[in-house]
Amino acid sequence: MAKTALLKLDDKEYPLPVMTGTEGEMAIDTRTLRATTGHIAYDQGYGNTGSCESQITFLDGDNGILRHRGYPIEQLAGHPDFVETAYLVIYGELPNATQRKEFGLRLRKNAAVETQMQKILEGFPTSASPMAMLSAMVSALPAYYPELATNNFEKDLKNFDLTAAIAISKIRTIVAMIYRYQKGLPFVFPKQELTFCDNFLHMMFSEPYQDHVPLPEVSHALNLVLLLHADHEQNCSTSTVRMVGSSAANLFTSISAGICALSGPLHGGANVAVMQMLQSIHDEGDDGTRFIAAAKSGSKSNRLMGFGHAVYRNFDPRAKIIGEACDVVLKKLGINDPLLAIAKNLEQAALRDEYFVSRKLYPNVDFYSGIIMRAIGIPMNMFTTMFAIGRAPGYIANWKEVASNPKGRIYRPRQIYVGPAKRDYLPMADRK
Repeated sequence: MAKTALLKLDDKEYPLPVMTGTEGEMAIDTRTLRATTGHIAYDQGYGNTGSCESQITFLDGDNGILRHRGYPIEQLAGHPDFVETAYLVIYGELPNATQRKEFGLRLRKNAAVETQMQKILEGFPTSASPMAMLSAMVSALPAYYPELATNNFEKDLKNFDLTAAIAISKIRTIVAMIYRYQKGLPFVFPKQELTFCDNFLHMMFSEPYQDHVPLPEVSHALNLVLLLHADHEQNCSTSTVRMVGSSAANLFTSISAGICALSGPLHGGANVAVMQMLQSIHDEGDDGTRFIAAAKSGSKSNRLMGFGHAVYRNFDPRAKIIGEACDVVLKKLGINDPLLAIAKNLEQAALRDEYFVSRKLYPNVDFYSGIIMRAIGIPMNMFTTMFAIGRAPGYIANWKEVASNPKGRIYRPRQIYVGPAKRDYLPMADRK
């Protein structure tokens, strides 16, 4: 028997349906609230509002659970193939051998960026924000592929497989181009025979007449970093993709909007903040002990970055996975990073100290992802662009859900107006 909730307003009761997800999540369906009661539900920041039904990712923050299409993140990370996970997130099932080969081939064939688009990139100052450059380049893709980006759901879905592959592959290539452009280096063209991550490292770090050949451990770690960011439910940037996509905007345009949202320091810049914190501690000659004490005192200048999460109230399941990978990579590369030692001290202190334990301030994925990227050779200003490469499959899958929903509607939140009440226009002479 279907459950209902009762809302009582002015001695009247209004039944509201209760929705139940496959993992037992329950929501009160308020879609008819305004029509039946004249009221809207107020939820500043949508922190307790379900804006959609989705089959992509299940996240239980209280219990530290993250699953893509039903598969636990721990199992996917045990076989770290970003492309395979991307396929799963986008299409709903793990690929068989034939599907994996075809998907990989589409990515390889669509990796290169057109010469005219390269000129767009070269029009930016070399000091420009990499995320600003990336979002602009992605927003230009509809101009180069008008047959794939028609702003018509029915037409765009017919070409979805190709459009999705172009988006994933070219975002990766554009990020590598941005890095080389800002370094004053010539662009390196992708090679079809290389894997997704090896191709990226080739385009980033190859020298003239000397192709970059990454260590297997480095390629493994990069796959893992991207995989762990493939999707994360209805976060700020993913919700932005769905919001823009609901207007029937094409996939490229919607992803570009998501990248803009991701560029905010409260979202995609979290691992940058961690590295800045660790560097500041190191510069002050501290091993983290004094910093922990200051953070416990409530000093805002000593906020512990990379601990706690807006969703996870127990622990971030991605943190342990990436923390272990970080140890392996640094050991293989022979890097004795002083920031890693500080990070270890902070982690152990926070996990043992009652102040942090009682507040459930456990390490999150951002705590170690920056250290891995630093070890690989990716500069701090490029960290968030790496996040964008990883998150592309999630953006694509969420856009597809919006575009494929025959009962979908354009997203249009309501508001509570708190500005001036009605007043009359005054001529200039009468204004004080």
